[in-house]
Amino acid sequence: MQVAMRKNVIRRKAIEPKSSAEHEAEPRDGGVQSVDRALSIIETLAEDDEGYRLSDLAIRTGLSTSTVHRLLATLESRRFVQFDRSESKWHVGARAFTVGATFARRRNFSAQAVPYLRKLRDLTRETANLAVVDDEFIIVLTRMDSREIMRSLTKVGGRAAMVASGVGKAVLATYSNDDVSAIIHHHGMPRLTEKSIVRPSDLFKELEKIRRQGYAIDDEEACMGLRCIAAVVYNDCAEPLAAISVSGMTSRLTDDRLPEIGKTVREVAAELTVALGGVVPAAKVD
Repeated sequence: MQVAMRKNVIRRKAIEPKSSAEHEAEPRDGGVQSVDRALSIIETLAEDDEGYRLSDLAIRTGLSTSTVHRLLATLESRRFVQFDRSESKWHVGARAFTVGATFARRRNFSAQAVPYLRKLRDLTRETANLAVVDDEFIIVLTRMDSREIMRSLTKVGGRAAMVASGVGKAVLATYSNDDVSAIIHHHGMPRLTEKSIVRPSDLFKELEKIRRQGYAIDDEEACMGLRCIAAVVYNDCAEPLAAISVSGMTSRLTDDRLPEIGKTVREVAAELTVALGGVVPAAKVD
């Protein structure tokens, strides 16, 4: 889980045109090109809260400026994007939020999780998060902010690589090694900080430790100076349904507090599992 999301990292991703994207007649999967391009624009805008100028958005998506402008005009008319004239930048629009919120409503356990997130926040004095896996990425559904001055900046709806987050590693520990290997093959092991786990053998050792102790730790692997402790919430088939975590600065989530906080996160996750009618696998808890 990412916390105070990479305050020391440049916000924008490296700008590289998508090779030959402008020249393909149709997407390789047989989809509709204009829809694919429009969705690519929305996804790109969602990557940066500061928004994009038209020229930057064209470079980032690998499309011509005229194509991007035409698609933006259509999306703006449907309120999926909006234009900030004071900054000459485009942003995600209100309609995109409305449509995206359906995902959270479908995961109807979000509301039931709120009291448990509040309990976790109050017990640890750190930001508590609820997240799920979607398409082999972690997505934050909701959070309960810490009352501390430095809070988690993890965005609701934000995506993170499974191998580089506490929540992701907690869920990966419930998977078989073959399934974990497949995810590594699909998405790689990004080096986000000097402490990121970038070798499969090291990740497998970490997952064994997580299985023994019942919780996972992101130890400055997503952002230096920030930690996350996570545990899985299970469904009625004892399969991972979601995960909860606490996230904060290493100055507060110190080494000597990690076992205590890990136990708390694991216990609250088990309580939420029961409340949702789920079953905690006996082997997952010490």
